[in-house]
Formats: sequence, C-alpha cells, structure tokens
Amino acid sequence: MLSSSSTTVKNFPLKRRLCFLLKLVCFVSSVLIFCEFLIYYVVIFQCRWPDVKGGAHMGEEETSASVLKAIILADTHLLGEIKGHWFDKLRREWQMERSFQTALWLLQPDIVFILGDVFDEGKWSSPQAWADDVRRFRKMFMHPVSTELVVIVGNHDIGFHYEMTTYKVNRFEKVFNFTSGKLITRKGINFVLVNSVAMEGDGCAVCRTSEAKLVALSHKLNCSQQKLNHSNNRCSEMEKLPASEPILLQHYPLYRKSDAECTGEDSAPPEEKKIPFKEKYDVLSQEASQKLLWWFQPRLILSGHTHSACEVLHAGKIPEISVPSFSWRNRNNPSFIMGSITPTDFSLQKCFLPFESRVFTIYCAAGALLVILVLAHVQLLTPPFYFAQRLISKHKAV
Repeated sequence: MLSSSSTTVKNFPLKRRLCFLLKLVCFVSSVLIFCEFLIYYVVIFQCRWPDVKGGAHMGEEETSASVLKAIILADTHLLGEIKGHWFDKLRREWQMERSFQTALWLLQPDIVFILGDVFDEGKWSSPQAWADDVRRFRKMFMHPVSTELVVIVGNHDIGFHYEMTTYKVNRFEKVFNFTSGKLITRKGINFVLVNSVAMEGDGCAVCRTSEAKLVALSHKLNCSQQKLNHSNNRCSEMEKLPASEPILLQHYPLYRKSDAECTGEDSAPPEEKKIPFKEKYDVLSQEASQKLLWWFQPRLILSGHTHSACEVLHAGKIPEISVPSFSWRNRNNPSFIMGSITPTDFSLQKCFLPFESRVFTIYCAAGALLVILVLAHVQLLTPPFYFAQRLISKHKAV
C-alpha cells in the first residue's frame, strides 16, 4: 500500500513536466503557424478590389463581365546559386509563395503581371542554374487555369544592355512566352509589353528588333483608334484591334530626374529621394521615354526596377505607377497593386503584405514569454502572484 502511494507521488512530477512540455510545444507551434501561414490571410483579407467609375451603375453580372481584375507586382528577385545564402533563399521564397498563393485564393484575379527582375542572377546564370531557378519560380507562382500569368523581362533576367545577348533574351522568351512589342488584349483592354532593357537606342540587334515590333504595333493601335492620318488602304490592311488606349507594362520607369517628388510610406527613403537617376540605368533615357509616349499615347504606364513606390504624370496627363518590390529582401513593407480595369477607365488600389518588422516583433515577444514561463516552471523565477502573496504575509507578521 505504501509502495503504491510512493510510486504515485513520484509519477506526479513526471506527468506535470510532460504536461508543461506539451503546452510549450502547442505555444511554439501556434506562434509558428500564425507568423508563417495565417498572418498572410489576416493581412491580405483586408484588401479590396477598387471600384471603377460607372461600376456602381452596372449590375453585378455586367460588372464582372466588363471589369478586368489584375494584380501587378514587381522585382521578386529569386536568389540564385552564386549570391543566395540557403536560409535567405528559403525564407524569402516562402514569404513570396505564401503571399502570392494567399492573394490568389482570397482575391481571385483574372490576370497577374510581374514587371521584371523575376530572378536575381538571370543575367549570369548557367543553363543548369537557370533551369533550377525556373523550376522554383513555377512552384512559387503556381496558378489556376482561370488566372493568367504574364511576366515582363527585367535587367536582372537578361542583364543590363551591355550584358544582354540574344541567347539570354531567347531563353527568357522561351520560358515566359514574352516578346517585346507583344500585345495582350483581354476584355477589350490593350496591354503593351515592352523590353525596356532593349530601349538603349544604339541600334544593337536586339534593340532594332524590339523597336521595329513596337513601331509596327503602334501603327496597328493608332489605326484602330484612327489617331493618325493613315490612308484608307494602309489602315484597311491592318488587323483591327479594340479602340481602347493601351496600358504600357515595362521594367524600367520612364525618365524622371529622381524620386524627390514621390510620396507614401513605401516610397524611397528620404536620404535616397534626391539622388539623381542615371539614364539607361535607373530609368529610361529621355529619348526612349519620348518615343514610347509618342508611339502609344498610353493611358497608364506600370513599371518596377526602383523597388520603391512612385506616382508621376508625364506630359501633364499620362500617369505612371512605379510598383515596389514584392520581396522582403528589398524592403520591410512589400506590396502589390490591385487594378480594376475597363476599356475606358481604371482604378488602382495598393495591398500591403505583412511587415517583416512586425513578424519579428511577434517572434521576440513570444520568445521572451517562453523564457519567462520556463524560468517560472523550474522556480528560477518567482511568479508575481506568489511574490505578492509573500509580501502580504510578511506585512501581516510585522
């Protein structure tokens, strides 16, 4: 009888320790699940598609049929085998994959545009490294058949102009079905894809081909809109396109002096805003910018490259939106653009992703609480309740 009682007493501390250990495991698991999975749903769930003018006067079926829902993001910079540390690569790719897949599930866009610099080392990656990068990209940005994915080329994908070769351009075009001067028309809306790296203006082989396609496309669009004084015969031979003014999609922004006029919480840091931009490196040259504006007279330009947000007006009427980077490696507060677009109008709304600093704060707070609980459990730290109780007891004794 005494032996049985002593065994029970000995087992009690063991059961108590196992119970405490189980609670710790549940606590740590809950924090991990929230910070690495649920937080993306909590944050992106708050994003809403913007309304376009006239949308309030349309029926629900008419609106869904005429409005194209587009997500625009930029500069994912998937790390390669040369500069990418394995943990950094794992962390950043997990963050982008969870953000993208959560956005697809919650927002259900019709089309997604990625405005270049998909890869970080595409400009110098070997065929084997390129194949591995493409495999990882397809896994991260997997999408249903109902959502179309369109990828624009950037300087990190094929190199700056002095690094760009026909081989690199063809390699990118083969994977992503991208061609500079390609027109994508969805729901009567014209999107023009531009290889901005090839807008150097020096007559290189890739540059000549790219500009020739853009000029030919501009003639088609202008004939459809009857903007130019083409002869009837010439326009009659052209393929008729929707008369909607085009939207330009490219990696480099059009020429601007700097980001000094850019505002918003995701614009460039104050110390960087007044640094002058270098033509053909940070932005397109003035000449190339004027060409694109003259050829297409776009109603909207969407670009990336700077990793920071900016809104500018060209010729006093044509808006350009520089989309910030989608990667936490480039900024603490990544985001993407949600666009509700019709043939005659558009409305844009920014959707921020979880701030990395906030995720880090949650981990730090959880870690501190975990340490306190462990110390209290092993009685190295007196719980506040018992500490207060002892003070009261001592006071009564006096």
